[in-house]
Amino acid sequence: MPNIDDLSQRLTDYLDTDQIKQVRRAYFYAEQAHDGQRRKSGEPYVTHPLAVASILAGMHMDHQSLMSAMLHDVIEDTEISYEGISEQFGGAVADIVDGVSKLTHLEVETRAEAQAENFQKMVLAMAEDIRVIIVKLADRLHNMRTLGAMPPVKQRRIARETLDIYSPVAARLGMRDVQVELEDLAFQAYHPMRSRHIRRAVVKARGQRKDIISQVEKAIQARLQLEGLKGTVSGREKHLYSIYRKMKTQRKTFVDIMDVFAFRIVTDTVDDCYRILGAVHNLYKPVPGRFKDYIAIPKANGYQSLHTDLFGARDITIEVQIRTREMDAVASQGIAEHSHYKMYGDSASAVGSYNRARKWVQGLLEMQQRAGDSMEFIDHVKKDLFPDEVYVFTPKGRILELPRGATPVDFAYAVHTDIGNSCVSCRINRRLAPLSQTLESGQTVEIVTTPRAQPNMAWLNFVVTGKARASIRHFLKNQQRHESVELGRRLLNQFLSNYGSNVDKIEPQKLDELLREAQLNSLQDLFEEIGMGHRMAYVVARRLRPDVQSDENAEIQPDPKSRPIAIKGAEGMVLQYAKCCQPIPGDNIVGHISTGKGLVVHRADCGNIGALRDDPEKCIYLEWSQTTNEEYAVTLVLEVESQRGIIANLASAVSAADANILKIDSGEKEGQMCSVQLVLAVTNRVHLARIIRNLRRLRSVFRITRP
Repeated sequence: MPNIDDLSQRLTDYLDTDQIKQVRRAYFYAEQAHDGQRRKSGEPYVTHPLAVASILAGMHMDHQSLMSAMLHDVIEDTEISYEGISEQFGGAVADIVDGVSKLTHLEVETRAEAQAENFQKMVLAMAEDIRVIIVKLADRLHNMRTLGAMPPVKQRRIARETLDIYSPVAARLGMRDVQVELEDLAFQAYHPMRSRHIRRAVVKARGQRKDIISQVEKAIQARLQLEGLKGTVSGREKHLYSIYRKMKTQRKTFVDIMDVFAFRIVTDTVDDCYRILGAVHNLYKPVPGRFKDYIAIPKANGYQSLHTDLFGARDITIEVQIRTREMDAVASQGIAEHSHYKMYGDSASAVGSYNRARKWVQGLLEMQQRAGDSMEFIDHVKKDLFPDEVYVFTPKGRILELPRGATPVDFAYAVHTDIGNSCVSCRINRRLAPLSQTLESGQTVEIVTTPRAQPNMAWLNFVVTGKARASIRHFLKNQQRHESVELGRRLLNQFLSNYGSNVDKIEPQKLDELLREAQLNSLQDLFEEIGMGHRMAYVVARRLRPDVQSDENAEIQPDPKSRPIAIKGAEGMVLQYAKCCQPIPGDNIVGHISTGKGLVVHRADCGNIGALRDDPEKCIYLEWSQTTNEEYAVTLVLEVESQRGIIANLASAVSAADANILKIDSGEKEGQMCSVQLVLAVTNRVHLARIIRNLRRLRSVFRITRP
């Protein structure tokens, strides 16, 4: 069990005496605060924060991070407050501790919601200070190391959460050592039998492979000496969870995975990396298409290295990674290697890793602001934590990293939210392409935008980045509110006009009283409730009518001057057209106020609206605006003579009337007759009449009906 004296001795390597004293003071403060508390294993509770600080000391983190590690459970588990820590140790330490602490007294329905809220709070703290997540990862790592004291059900839950969130976060921040250990510990807890089986197989295979690994190491080292190149060669072990994941996702056997031998060569300079690459390619033949240059184009988490696969002796495959010492340190510790928290040196690789991490955290913060709730946010984050990236270019040559499976819409939102919101089409390598096409590394993507464009709900079916998904949902949600507020205002004014009034003429006192009764915050909220059909405009209008109407039960007398509400056909998400009767401009129409959907427009003679037509609480008469220029779907059923080329003739007749066929279905034959159903895009009844006239001219068409 580590103690504070051992830790203090280790800290002398990179911290000065005053800083070590502050870390010791934080330890004794935590020891006193946790006095009497014990872990599930029976050890004094203070051993946990001490172990977390020890993990951070191994990363050479600064003294404030170590102090925060000592105190990270104090706010959550003791009577000490944020203010108390701030007064004793300063605001920076208190902020980190507060960011790591879980939310308490949360009113949530499920544990998943609580975990989502906790992560959301941590992201907000990370935006202020990135050290919050490093301390949290060290905390999670020690908890995973001591997970055996927990009941099996709890072990599986914590292991699942670690695999879903914390190990991908460690990977995203480039902290590979932490990521690998978290994954192996979580795998051991979640699948104990599989873990034991793979571990035994690895130990057995390791003994059989020693000679081959040794021979390859010696051969590479000898070639480097011959070429006069400095480099340290070492065999690279595959960790258990990586083996299991490859067996599962790539459907490979254990033998297939272990037949690949992995080596790492660490050298001094970037120039030496490329020289060593040439040397190993002269020694063994490279596998075509298996070379990756992550030095010129680093991964999203700042990782840099040259990767190449080689055909070795005895028909074995060799994986080689070549990198500098700086790159190797960043690959192991990622953002924790950044000199911002160190008292020595400066590393271009670490600075790059830090900047990428800051950019990622800012992206998380933007997603958090756009998400509807914590569960939606955590869903976006999980989708954003993809291990593989594709690298694509903007027309000006800028490189963007996107998760594998990303589309041009993801690319547009990665460039800027406004570009994504106004995106209408794209060009990939100068050729027009669908917005749903999956991008591949090396492609140049150009987004075509127009000011009047807006996101499409269908995009949610294929976007993969959290930022794109959150931005689309945020836009659609705001658009729906704006539209429902506008519709609610128009509906209320329509009914108030029967009393010779409108919303602007209502006394503020009467409006405030109604809002208080309805438990609404503003008049906009009332309009939204009416527009979405949650409140009847008829009832609200009667409640707000002028005082001259004394009889509460008096019926509304229609005002002869009042007109039906005019609709343009482009109202969007809160105005829908009934699929049963498919109204188009020129039809007599009536609106049915449907709860949660807003206004559903039917033809006045639609059978489904029947009994509701004369009920002012449920229906409202509408008329078409003169300015409508949208296209509407309409169905025609044709009885035609079954003959060769009939479908082509129908399509030609529709095309001659400047209309599009959206769908065509041919029914069963009855002798020489068959039924054909056409779904057309038309602008109004006049346009439809022109299409029907063209179709009637065909000799083979006997009857046309519109359902």
